Amino acid sequence: MTAQPETDLWAGFDAITAEEVAGPTWDEPVPLGIRPDLPGFPVDALPGWLADMVAAVAEETQTPADLAGCLALAVIATAAGGRAVVCVRGRWREPVNLYIAVALDPGNRKSAVFSLMAEPLMAAERALVELSGSVRAEAETTARLARTAADKAAAKAANAEPGMRDQLTAEAVALAQAAEEVKVPGKPQLVADDVTPENLATLLAEQEGRISVLSPEGGIFDIIAGRYSGAPNMEIFLKGHAGDMVRVNRQGRDPQHIEHPAVTMGLAVQPEVLESIGQIKGADGRGLLARFLYAQPESLVGRRDLTPELIPDPVADAYAQRLGSLTLSLAGWTDPALLTFSPEADAVLLAYQKVTESRIGKGGPLAAIVKWASKRDGAVARIAGLLHLATHPDNGWQCPIEASTTAAASRLGDYFTSHAQHVFDAMVADPARQAAHQVLTRIKDGNLSGFTKRELFRQLTRGEFPVMADLDPALALLEEHGWLRQQPLPPRTGRGRPPSPRYETHPRLTRDA
Repeated sequence: MTAQPETDLWAGFDAITAEEVAGPTWDEPVPLGIRPDLPGFPVDALPGWLADMVAAVAEETQTPADLAGCLALAVIATAAGGRAVVCVRGRWREPVNLYIAVALDPGNRKSAVFSLMAEPLMAAERALVELSGSVRAEAETTARLARTAADKAAAKAANAEPGMRDQLTAEAVALAQAAEEVKVPGKPQLVADDVTPENLATLLAEQEGRISVLSPEGGIFDIIAGRYSGAPNMEIFLKGHAGDMVRVNRQGRDPQHIEHPAVTMGLAVQPEVLESIGQIKGADGRGLLARFLYAQPESLVGRRDLTPELIPDPVADAYAQRLGSLTLSLAGWTDPALLTFSPEADAVLLAYQKVTESRIGKGGPLAAIVKWASKRDGAVARIAGLLHLATHPDNGWQCPIEASTTAAASRLGDYFTSHAQHVFDAMVADPARQAAHQVLTRIKDGNLSGFTKRELFRQLTRGEFPVMADLDPALALLEEHGWLRQQPLPPRTGRGRPPSPRYETHPRLTRDA
């Protein structure tokens, strides 16, 4: 007997039992929880000149304001990192450098936003290189002459008569020591791209303890995971955030100690990168993940205005002038400026601390991300310091941080908390839940009111679902959440391949489509 095609079997069954297949009415489906409604970046929490630039960049590039907003904090941290410290209370100190990672899919013009937000830093770096040229040239000449004098003295001592050798040797040693003490300053550098941990330590030593990594890619995470070393290497990144002493060993030179390193990171990565960094050995246990402020805004691709408003020249000019001025004014500081809170500002921060403490205990809403949440009060203090310097770029170190500034920093703390909860959920997400999300997206995109398992499998990539059995956990989860309903199989009428299970989709999916 010739087997009936699968489509013929279903066609007959559908015609006979259409009313039965319609089934009972649908209940409200249960969300999968993959993408909650996350708050947008509170642009109005930034000082006026900074908020204006963030809004204008977001409009011209048609990107979420979260990207430019997070980079605004990163560039201010680059300008002030290692040059200012917030005195929170008593001996509690927080440096003002930050680690920020924004997750956005490809095609969101991340590089364009980076370029617009970071260009004043690059201009300030070029100015610092030019201003330091004569000082570096003088130091290099002095060092060269000192080494030459020491070499000549050593040669003279080696060839001296026995009666003069001790005296000449002592002179040669003194000259050699003097030559070693001549310090040649490195060429000023504010920003690095994807650097190895070893190079980062060297840069910190050369740049008087501070450096920033700003990149529209997430390659730095591959380096931390051990791209070149074969094993995770995150020590410098842990200490660079906390300001703990770093010992730098460089070939042919004495070890150097960096008392209070300040590393800033502002990164834009694909969402999959944030999910994968949780798998880096030791990243969670040693606290690297808890040091980052995360943002995962919703992409505007497909909904962008193709004729947006361009950045007004006065806005761009004010941004470049204020950021450049702050960067150059702090560049020469050797002892960090100490920023303090006014009594009213301290009361605002203390109230925020109490909220945090009430939520991180067992069963609390932040218990699942307790390692990250335990650092959020310190992050808010750092942000408050940065907002204060941005508000008073000319004399921020001469006046205390105000209550309104601390309240604005608290709003940003709440924003980053919501996004951190989502990001950490994604890091530990059940694979079946992720697969169900992919299937649900395919159903929505295809406006499928019904399908067979085999038909669905053909529409998905083999990279996501290598074999048809890989669909089973996702389909079962979608059924469990009320998004799908499996229909009864028709009676078999031949010996051929059994019909593939058929599913009906929740009316909301096709209605939304």
